[in-house]
Amino acid sequence: MDGLSAVLEGPRARDAFLVRCLMGSPWSIRLADEVPLSLTAMVSGTAWAQPDGLPAVLLHPGDVVIAQGAGHWTVGDTPTTPVTVTILPGQECYADDGRRLTEEYDLGVRSWGNTQDPDTVMLSGSYQLGGEVGARLLRALPPLCVISEAELGSPLIPLLDAEIVRPDPGQDAVLDRLLDLLLIASLRAWFSRPDAAVPGWYLAQGDAVVGPALQRMQGDPTHPWTIAELARASLVSRAAFARRFSELVGEPPMTFLTRWRLALAADLLTDPDLTLEAVARQVGYSTPFALSTAFKREYGASPRDYRERSVRTG
Repeated sequence: MDGLSAVLEGPRARDAFLVRCLMGSPWSIRLADEVPLSLTAMVSGTAWAQPDGLPAVLLHPGDVVIAQGAGHWTVGDTPTTPVTVTILPGQECYADDGRRLTEEYDLGVRSWGNTQDPDTVMLSGSYQLGGEVGARLLRALPPLCVISEAELGSPLIPLLDAEIVRPDPGQDAVLDRLLDLLLIASLRAWFSRPDAAVPGWYLAQGDAVVGPALQRMQGDPTHPWTIAELARASLVSRAAFARRFSELVGEPPMTFLTRWRLALAADLLTDPDLTLEAVARQVGYSTPFALSTAFKREYGASPRDYRERSVRTG
């Protein structure tokens, strides 16, 4: 399992919020829904995307915007059009005068907007990317990423546009998978940009020495990996392996493995049906005590306290 696949294994779309937006000028949508991660794909027409405090970016058909919920942003027909719709947490929509628009803008199967004869059509999908594994992805991205059609180079947007309005049985599962594919294609395109702040774990996937070791550790965190074993598998000495891993990833191999295991544990702790012993076993710790010691050192709270806090806030 490569690094991007491993990080996406947890936050795959499951009954994701996905809608086809049909907008006629003048329009401006304020995105304040604070979902952890969202995708907006342009189908037709143009729009201006503007993160708070930053210049507006013109979007064309085939472009994709990846946005993080920590920062609000606006998308509209022009950069100066006053906000006509604000989207709040829970996908609640309100007009500038406070009028609720959630039902008024309902245009049929997964369709939403101010007209059936739009100037601009967009697809919007939201990921509920909770947990520590998803946070590894979010930390690798700026608040707003714009990927052009040329960079994306994928037929997924027309396919998703055709599928989104179909009311067929099992369609939610189909749309979840298409949204996943669009996210992966968009992230690949973003991380391929020369100006992208690419995380070390991503860049190192292509290295002949470090890449296979990362795949082994992330694909099988329960195995008692050692530097010696990973070095043998990479056909280099222990010293050469450890040095190259630290140079490319930014931390020593066992530090990376520990943090990966603990991130997985943090996400598993949100499942109240899993005992601490089961969580420890699934992430490669022999006893709950061993997991608790490492977990508290990393997160400043015991697994039990972390679980109780997650229940209160989640």
